[in-house]
Amino acid sequence: MISRETEAGLDAFLALLLKWNARINLVAERDAATLRARHIADSLQLLPLLPPGGGPAADLGTGGGFPGLVLAIADRSRPWHLVESDRRKAAFLLAASAELGLSHVRVHAERIEAVQLLPLALVSARALAPLSVLLGHAARLLAPGGVAIFPKGRNAEAELTAAEAGWTMTAERFESRTEPGATILRISGICRAGT
Repeated sequence: MISRETEAGLDAFLALLLKWNARINLVAERDAATLRARHIADSLQLLPLLPPGGGPAADLGTGGGFPGLVLAIADRSRPWHLVESDRRKAAFLLAASAELGLSHVRVHAERIEAVQLLPLALVSARALAPLSVLLGHAARLLAPGGVAIFPKGRNAEAELTAAEAGWTMTAERFESRTEPGATILRISGICRAGT
């Protein structure tokens, strides 16, 4: 259950997204009902998996705000860093953060490989890259004890198996509530194999 304040923030975000989507392609869907079910609900299901304590978080390849901006609307207890190299999408994220009063959000309009952030408690990414690539980003950005949350499709187990060739980690699996057969991976203890 989300608060009335969060619901109002998500409604305002959705209105902004639809307005901007007419000018730049942020998401393929064009109607509010589909966006709420497909993207917002998909992002919100990550909330219970966030680490406690309010430590800083980064969403990599945020795009139109999923899951990073949605989570920042729902979780105002921590600083959120949204990393998006597409300047038009980063401009949308900046405008949306300002208009929604999200002073705890910082937008980084640069490539993930170049971004410099303090050690983070949480890294997330949705529909961005294979797990082995995401683990490299997470290992560089996470503080000791930090957690990575990566929603993955039906190939989550195959991606985990492939990643284990180069990485050691503890992976928890959670069934997606919005996409049958999909898995959310919550990964900790990430380090390169042999180190």
